[in-house]
Amino acid sequence: MTPTSGKAWAAQFRNEIEGNILRFWTERAVDHGNGGFYGLIDSAGRVDEKAPKAAVIHARALWTFSTACRLLGERYRTTAEHAFAYLSGKFWDAEKGGLFWMLDYRGRPLAPRKQIYAQAFGIYAFAEYHRATGDALSLDIAKKLFRLVEEHSYDPLHGGYIEALDRDWQPLQDMRLSDKDLNAPKSMNTHLHVLEAYTNLLRVWRDPGLAEKQGRLLNVMLERIVDPKTAHFKLFFDRQWTTLSDRISFGHDIEGSWLMVEAADVLGDGGLLARARKTAVAMAEAVRREGLDRDGSVFYEADCAGRLVDPSKHWWVEAEGVIGFYNAYEISGDPHYLKAARKAWNYIEEKVVDRLHGEWHAKLTREGVPLTEAEDPDAVLAGLWKCPYHNARLCYEMMERLENAKDRKVAL
Repeated sequence: MTPTSGKAWAAQFRNEIEGNILRFWTERAVDHGNGGFYGLIDSAGRVDEKAPKAAVIHARALWTFSTACRLLGERYRTTAEHAFAYLSGKFWDAEKGGLFWMLDYRGRPLAPRKQIYAQAFGIYAFAEYHRATGDALSLDIAKKLFRLVEEHSYDPLHGGYIEALDRDWQPLQDMRLSDKDLNAPKSMNTHLHVLEAYTNLLRVWRDPGLAEKQGRLLNVMLERIVDPKTAHFKLFFDRQWTTLSDRISFGHDIEGSWLMVEAADVLGDGGLLARARKTAVAMAEAVRREGLDRDGSVFYEADCAGRLVDPSKHWWVEAEGVIGFYNAYEISGDPHYLKAARKAWNYIEEKVVDRLHGEWHAKLTREGVPLTEAEDPDAVLAGLWKCPYHNARLCYEMMERLENAKDRKVAL
């Protein structure tokens, strides 16, 4: 690697977000006939026009294009408005409140459950749409979702949030976010994204009650979910916070490391910020030490002994690696983290970006060969979990951070 300015590296992220990611979603993924976005685009770029539509994809798309409108220009507002209309219209449960989990391709509820993970992304996205456009209805919906989560999901006895409820906000027997997750009442993943959502809502609504809840949640993350001995997240819990899994998720570790710092910073609590910064560096170091392959890519998951559970490379993990390591570099000044961030980005550019179809390959073999959905059903360009969020957010975050450090040399 050769030295380059922060401004020059930022230009690479700007080129990726505008020249590839946003272009793919505006040109290939918008469903002009039925509204929203197509639920599935396979690894060869073929659209399944009748695939179900997920709340998570639509919330993340709304956030992505709202942020594009705010940072890159009004030309992205039309797609943001399209996403807002569908999420606030078809996905909103007018009778019971909250967002449905899944719709069919025509916009009819398929899974009306109230997964708190999806409600959190709704808060995140509606707050961002208001931030970008000033739309009052969007902020009102974000506030409603916050109050619904607090009323129905918050655990007043043990703290934290219950994973999922039915359409009527009543308990569910099966609360899993996906078939790969444990059926546990509390998870790291849901808490991390409620934290992220409340951070964005605080940017546009400095409500004392929201700030109090965010402070409590950040304490839960630091005291209950981060393992102080290993600097890894614990993943699944019972209601009393007994740990139910010993797996290590390197992607969530490096993602959560910087999201906790962001949360404390927006909250404005100096004590929590100091703790979050210290924890972030410790978590980044654990991932750098245990979770990196020789080519600079980040492994997905390991068991408690450090043995790889899944040797494939996941698009979102690689994206979070860049931000998380760069965040650790900003905090500590340690050039090892800068080097890790640069190598992770180089891997993305060389292996993960789909130069033929656009967007990013969802999964690759350990050797960097893209998988197809015939080899792995999740290996699609757009699907239930594959959407413009981790990769778009990487570009936005790094553009802003690097442009603020434009005179700093950022490669070694």
